[in-house]
Amino acid sequence: MRLISWNINGIRAAFRKGSLDKLKHLCPDILCVQELKAQKHQIGEGFDAPSGYNAHWSFAERKGYSGVATFTKQKPLSFQEGFGYDEFDSEGRTVITEFKDFSLYNIYFPNGQSNPDRLDYKLSFYNTFLSHCKKELENGKKLIVCGDFNTAHKEVDLARPKENKKNSGFLQIERDWIDSFLENGFVDVFRDFNKDPNWYTYWDQKSRARDRNVGWRIDYFFVHKSAISLVKDARILNKVEGSDHCPIMLDLV
Repeated sequence: MRLISWNINGIRAAFRKGSLDKLKHLCPDILCVQELKAQKHQIGEGFDAPSGYNAHWSFAERKGYSGVATFTKQKPLSFQEGFGYDEFDSEGRTVITEFKDFSLYNIYFPNGQSNPDRLDYKLSFYNTFLSHCKKELENGKKLIVCGDFNTAHKEVDLARPKENKKNSGFLQIERDWIDSFLENGFVDVFRDFNKDPNWYTYWDQKSRARDRNVGWRIDYFFVHKSAISLVKDARILNKVEGSDHCPIMLDLV
């Protein structure tokens, strides 16, 4: 089974540019996209599910903001928008799809750069989500989490770590949370397969940072150790364009 996750930075633009068509040759069984920037009533007006896929949407209440979707060839056993907390779920940040061997969380985590309140919101989202995961793991669920976490974990995960230590996205408190996530049994599967530097998933468009590969690795597949035997490979598809992020891929046995 092949999973792909991609922050597409606007699903209407992605359909207009044919961005999702660039993934057809990879034949994903599950495609998770973040940052839809669209509303439910606009489905069919310039975007829809890719042909051959079931669509599972979560839209933000605010127009032109956030939103995630999970497209699946196989119909999941269950589907859920959000993880049960109105203050987070109203922003359309989470879709949960459950399959026989695992539960998949497709998440667009908050960005904390705009102001201190949003950083607090981001950290609250992180902590509430981890508490939710702990409960699900206690209930025997096998979890895979993917999406845009809006934080680079280690210095190897961004091109200019020293210049960004005081910026949200690389603050120590944000990086510490990823440490705690890993301490609870989650595995950053890309780093299991590739320890090399200069692998990024996001580049600032205004400064044309992608041309110089001045980027950040902030998009992840995290697989809990209870499901790690399913993992076959994990890659960053940094040659695929169409957004300020690139897709990431996870192959399961």
